[in-house]
Order: sequence, then C-alpha cells, then structure tokens
Amino acid sequence: MRMEGICKSFEEIKVLHNLNLTVDEKEITCILGPSGCGKSTVLNIMAGIIKPDGGVLKDNKNKVGYVFQEDRLLPWKTVYENIKIVNKKATDLKVKNLVNIVGLNNFENKYPAQLSGGMRQRCSIARAFNFESEMLLMDEPFKSLDYDLRIKMVKSLIDIWHKWNNSVVFVTHEIDEAILLGNKIVVLSKNPCTVDTIVNINIPQHLRSLDDRELIGVRTRLIKILSKQKKESTFKSA
Repeated sequence: MRMEGICKSFEEIKVLHNLNLTVDEKEITCILGPSGCGKSTVLNIMAGIIKPDGGVLKDNKNKVGYVFQEDRLLPWKTVYENIKIVNKKATDLKVKNLVNIVGLNNFENKYPAQLSGGMRQRCSIARAFNFESEMLLMDEPFKSLDYDLRIKMVKSLIDIWHKWNNSVVFVTHEIDEAILLGNKIVVLSKNPCTVDTIVNINIPQHLRSLDDRELIGVRTRLIKILSKQKKESTFKSA
C-alpha cells in the first residue's frame, strides 16, 4: 500500500497534509506520534473507512483486518466463537492454537463479560489473525495491558505474524513496542500530520532485545525526535 500526498480535514481542522507513506509486503510498519496527531485517521483511510480529501491511495490488498483500541467482541458469543466467526473454515485446531498463543487457554468457553479488559483485547487479536487478512491494521491494541503483558503480547504477535507473513501496520505510543516489532518505524508530526522521520531496523524480530546496543541507539533517537516535537508543540501553543 502506498499513500501519496494524502490530505484530510474535519471541518476547519486540517488533520493530514501531504502525507507520504509506503507499507511493504510481509513487514511490520509501526507508527509513532504525539496524541491527536492523526494516527487513527491514517489507519481509517488505509481501511477505507474514511476517504482522503486529496492525494492518492494505491492499494493492492483485497482483504484488510482491523484491531481497534476497543475489543468489539460479540457479547453473546464465547471466546472460541468470537474467534471462529470471522473464518468459519478455520479448523478447531487452528482456533485452539490461537487461543493458546494469546494466553486464553481454559477460557475458550467464557463470554466477554466474564473476561478482563486485557483478556478481551487478546481475544480480538486472535480473531484478527484468524481472519487471515493480507494486511492487518492495529490501533494501539495493547493500550489496556500492563507493561509486562504488553511485552509478552508483542512476542506472541511476532510468533503469529511469522506464521501468516502478512503486512501489519501497528499504531502505538510505546517506543519499546515499536522497536521490538517494526521493520520500519514511521514517526508522524502534528498540526497538521505528516511524516517526520522513518527509521528502518534490519535485525530480525525474534533476535531483538531491548538491551541490544543498536536498539538502544534507536530508542535514544526516537526519544529525541518525540521530545523535540513536544517542545515545538508547547512553544506554538504558548
């Protein structure tokens, strides 16, 4: 998928301006940026939920999955049924494997109301992978989880992604998530939103560690970029 010169406004507010972004096949693209910069708007344009006001969206993906910030599970269906419903051809073994990967074994017959918020979100992630989309859009899917569980879910996501080899666009506020996941990290700016910086990481995901010297360097660079954005935003507000 390629976005060229994408612009989007809501009433008088210009949200995206001349945004250029390429999502490569079979890679994970992570998107970082300040709150309210337009990250979710970018995903919604990719998904076809909203249309840009200008620019070109070149997309050869026929099947796009979406994991929202909210789990959006069907309350009258069990964990197993919520995962199964998007792909009725999926075998019982496949669904159970997904249940195990996201740590919901022994909960497959429970209903959403019987689960914690984090468990419901893990179920929604398993459901998204069962959909077998060519591209999976993920809007801060681990936001409701504590740090240790987020890192565990990052590792689970990598395991699942290696099996399906689809393209993933992962929006997050967490630098560590982006560093562990992204083949490419795209940092967006604000007022209006455009691409600030692109950082490529060539280390295979399963070999990455937050203690790695190269990744520590990437983290330091990203912190500096985001801190500079915050200072500039504060200066403009003043």
